[in-house]
Amino acid sequence: MEHHEVRVHPSTANLAREDQLAWKLADYAASQPAVEEDVADMVRCRVVDNAAVALAGLNRGSVVSARAMVLAHPRNHGATLFGLPSETTIHAEWAAWANGTAVRELDFTTPSWRPISATPATTSPRKSPLHSRWGAMGKI
Repeated sequence: MEHHEVRVHPSTANLAREDQLAWKLADYAASQPAVEEDVADMVRCRVVDNAAVALAGLNRGSVVSARAMVLAHPRNHGATLFGLPSETTIHAEWAAWANGTAVRELDFTTPSWRPISATPATTSPRKSPLHSRWGAMGKI
């Protein structure tokens, strides 16, 4: 197992992409590491749960607004949005934001009193566009 030091860097540090946490996560995902079956089952459940919650919230105001903004940022071979044809591709960071907005809009699985910044429902929609952008969806 490789360990990485994770800490906050000031914006003036101009950290190289390869040293950024998001890059390291995407690089690891693209390497298609072996995954135990029980882990793969949990990931499948999370993907289905996130997609279901996102689709259920598509007509909510914040999701409609986010998706309207995102559609102004198309990109060839970009990332996809929940509920749109795979031919519709967007800049990955915009897709991550809109997908995350859709998932969080109706996600009642996380109580409001608990920190929500690192739950799978919060982080997964932001990673999926990066995976789709780089063609690293894996074998789950």
